[in-house]
Amino acid sequence: MIPDGGRPAMHGYDVFRHYEQKRWTLAELPFDDIDRDRVRPEYVTMVKSSVMGEANSIAAQHGFLNEFDDYDFSTFVAVWGYEELQHHFAFRTWLDAVGVTMPAAPVEAMRAPYAPGTTPSATLATNIISELTVNHVYRSVAAWVDEPVLRSLMLRASRDEAGHAREFLHYARRRLAAHPGELPSVLETLYVYTSEARIKHPVGVFKSGLAEVADHETIDTAFDLFLAGIATEGELDRLQDNIRRAFAALTGLDLSTNGRVRRRLAEALA
Repeated sequence: MIPDGGRPAMHGYDVFRHYEQKRWTLAELPFDDIDRDRVRPEYVTMVKSSVMGEANSIAAQHGFLNEFDDYDFSTFVAVWGYEELQHHFAFRTWLDAVGVTMPAAPVEAMRAPYAPGTTPSATLATNIISELTVNHVYRSVAAWVDEPVLRSLMLRASRDEAGHAREFLHYARRRLAAHPGELPSVLETLYVYTSEARIKHPVGVFKSGLAEVADHETIDTAFDLFLAGIATEGELDRLQDNIRRAFAALTGLDLSTNGRVRRRLAEALA
């Protein structure tokens, strides 16, 4: 449907126009100017792990398009998938520039689609968490690395992930308004991913057991490195607090502690 003025009445159209204006390209990054003297082994480990995490956008798009019978959301998924694939290729380009080649098998093992969530709202909640997590980690890694091209790449990817989180929140808010009975699944998802003193990410939860990645870096490798040597004191708490605040804004509930998340879940199930 095209309303007066000729513009489609879809949020996905607005997202497309916004992304079109802010989009960056691999050609803008001076990979030929990488300062090899500043490249440390930990940087390579972090980037290889990021390649593995971003490789899952293909599987995620497959899952979204199968689970959601929603043209508007599907248009966002197409734009989102492009940006995530761009991150994947950008990190691989940085590795190529420093003489590191990614093996094919671990990346190709990421292709299998995810199983749908317990509800569509839970699927959206999971992706809100993943985007907020990677946004935070990429931003912190950018401040930590001493190689300028990688720093710029991490900052660009971090900004993209912040935008993705915002849009997943939009679609989750719309889904919950139409299906309020899915609220318990959202609260359960929040609790599962933020109730432990570690970073949990859907890629690690669903793909870490694959034989093809047994002897290779995974996204969990990046998170372990982040917590062991990059994160400042209390940073994990700040990350999880930020996630809970986003879900509080989504649901209108006080979710400021794990105990309150449990209580709101019990109330929603009563």
